[in-house]
Amino acid sequence: MGKVKEYYIQSKTELDKVVFPTKGQTKNAYITVFIVVAVISLFLALVDLMMSFFVSSVV
Repeated sequence: MGKVKEYYIQSKTELDKVVFPTKGQTKNAYITVFIVVAVISLFLALVDLMMSFFVSSVV
């Protein structure tokens, strides 16, 4: 039972060291991810459109 108690104490000590992001940091990360995903999606849509145009012109 002593090992369980020691594990709990060590776990609590480690969790006290954790620094969670602020609301502003989370918002900034969300906006950054959204913009990057949107840009990559537009790029892939453009590549798909170009490739489908070239394939349809060949066939």
